[in-house]
Amino acid sequence: MLTSWVLPTDGAVKLRFRCRLTDSNHFTSEKIVAVVNGIMIEEFEVEEGKLQKDAPLVDLGLDSLDGVDMVVAIEKAFSCRIPEDEARAIKTLGDIYARVEQRLGELKEAV
Repeated sequence: MLTSWVLPTDGAVKLRFRCRLTDSNHFTSEKIVAVVNGIMIEEFEVEEGKLQKDAPLVDLGLDSLDGVDMVVAIEKAFSCRIPEDEARAIKTLGDIYARVEQRLGELKEAV
């Protein structure tokens, strides 16, 4: 089931966010890191030793097209949508972990 919410962010700014209501809404921080790292290893052939929280995606060999593919893979893995403006702000693995954790947390609170 796909559900839409309008979630408050800073002040009067509203953010539309869609996510499937699944068990992926109950991921711990450690599971989020493990899933994202798994995607990076399997889909983008990044060496496990390079997967550091502060690692810039460009240093991991991802170009802009890979970045789009990465966001799509993450959205599928966690059954949620990352808005384009937020996806563009992702520069490091830590940004990805934080964005997914925030998204899933917002959904958990909204339900």
